[in-house]
Amino acid sequence: MLFAGNLIKHPCFDEMRKSGEGYRVVGSLENTDRIMKDTFWLGVYPGMTDEKIDYMIKIIRDSLK
Repeated sequence: MLFAGNLIKHPCFDEMRKSGEGYRVVGSLENTDRIMKDTFWLGVYPGMTDEKIDYMIKIIRDSLK
């Protein structure tokens, strides 16, 4: 499993960001912010079937036309 992007911008971190406690940041996180801003996300999970993947492909192709 993989998740990318700036996790501390997720709503579950709202209270921790307000208090400044419960997590630590190493570096500027500029790459994680870029991933969140400039990436097209597709929701997937281990139970994806060929039928579900084909449906996603169709919807994406239709949307790009």
